Amino acid sequence: MTIGRIPSVEGGIQPTIVDAKGDLIAATAADTVNRLAVGSNDQILVADSSTSTGLAWKSNATPFAAGKNKIINGDFNIWQRGTSYTFNPTVLGGTYGAADRWIYWHNGSTAGTNTVSQQSFTAGTAPVAGYEGQFFQRFTTTTIGTGQTVVDAWQRIEDVRTLAGQTVTVSFWVKTSGSTTFDSFLEQQFGIGGSSAVATTVISNRATTSSWQRVSGTVTLPSISGKTIGTGNNLMLGIRFYGVANGATFDIWGVQVEAGSVATPFQTATGTLQGELAACQRYYWRSSSNSAYAGMGLGIARLTTAISVQITHPVTMRVNAPTLEYANLEYSDGVTSISPVSMVVAQSSSRMAVLDDAGISGATQFRPYFLRNANNTAGYIGFGAEL
Repeated sequence: MTIGRIPSVEGGIQPTIVDAKGDLIAATAADTVNRLAVGSNDQILVADSSTSTGLAWKSNATPFAAGKNKIINGDFNIWQRGTSYTFNPTVLGGTYGAADRWIYWHNGSTAGTNTVSQQSFTAGTAPVAGYEGQFFQRFTTTTIGTGQTVVDAWQRIEDVRTLAGQTVTVSFWVKTSGSTTFDSFLEQQFGIGGSSAVATTVISNRATTSSWQRVSGTVTLPSISGKTIGTGNNLMLGIRFYGVANGATFDIWGVQVEAGSVATPFQTATGTLQGELAACQRYYWRSSSNSAYAGMGLGIARLTTAISVQITHPVTMRVNAPTLEYANLEYSDGVTSISPVSMVVAQSSSRMAVLDDAGISGATQFRPYFLRNANNTAGYIGFGAEL
């Protein structure tokens, strides 16, 4: 691109050609210049031969930059655990239960009924022209818990070193059923055995409306110089809604945390649906099926009272010893079915796990057994390595 410059000689381009901060002087032809007005926030300058200057300010024109967005599943497309989850305050650190990588919490002393759920955009109604989001996340407070004043969504970004000491911008789209306010913060959590957490407010007391709006805030994260970094350290993003009332809803979409002082056009952490799923599976993955007898793994009866099953993880998990969860499964040799009693992880690595169930009876020693759905479509097996 050709940008004109103001000569120092008399008779050159006059300063009065520019009218506002950020205006540019650009060539429109040989030895001819004109003013190019400053663009809007979030726009970038691109070559455009259809304009008189050959330049234009455009939205959503940022080339894909892998890893720009530190939030995984910021567009809420991945829901391995299920599409609805009722959460409560009994776990101080919040609980996982719906959209992948997201943690939920409220400050009531009793549970109430606070649900997070998957909501679908009607085609063409996503908040960003040119980016057709499929789902967004909704909080619904049906019944307020005792003393409850807030609902929170958090995400822990692996490694507290992430963006430390840098200028950081947080942005997302938000709407609510009524006028209320929200905060957003970043908290450097130094993990078990590490230094005390350091929280930095990014957005404070911002008002919401019933229409989608993109909000953003910019801060400089503290340096981690002199800090002790322990196990499970992370950088946590928090979004907190106030004004909780029975029947209130709080919606978010397009969450982005990035280096720099400007909220650039939204993109997911990986840029593809498969990439985003794999990024989520580093922390949690679940195998399930709508088939009544879908297989989950293959094992062998090492004793008449014990069956071992080997499972290979679809991606390398964050830790070598992920936690196990399962429901509605059975062992089957093709003729006889045996219900699990106490299936545990006996051996594991970040790539595989050997499950063992030493509480059963009636197996035939050394016979192979499938681990499968027990004549239902609600069976699953899952492994967790969340922060």
